[in-house]
Amino acid sequence: MAQQKKGFFAQAFQDMKENARAQHAVDKAVFEAIKAESRANFAEAKAAPKVQAQKRQAEREAAIAEALKRKADAEARIQAARNPGQK
Repeated sequence: MAQQKKGFFAQAFQDMKENARAQHAVDKAVFEAIKAESRANFAEAKAAPKVQAQKRQAEREAAIAEALKRKADAEARIQAARNPGQK
């Protein structure tokens, strides 16, 4: 009977050791995933101002182009008003 108890405890400790190793592997994988996600978030946050700046620059260029077109149209109307017989 003493032999059976020793075997029982040895098996119980072996099971605990295996469970601890498996849990360590899970914890390590989760930690690596969180670490990678954190780096990805940082990279996105760092790149976001550049992307926003490019977007604002494109909007400014579009506004300038629209304003130049309106100016050209207005100048054409002025010329047409000054010289009604000519086109």
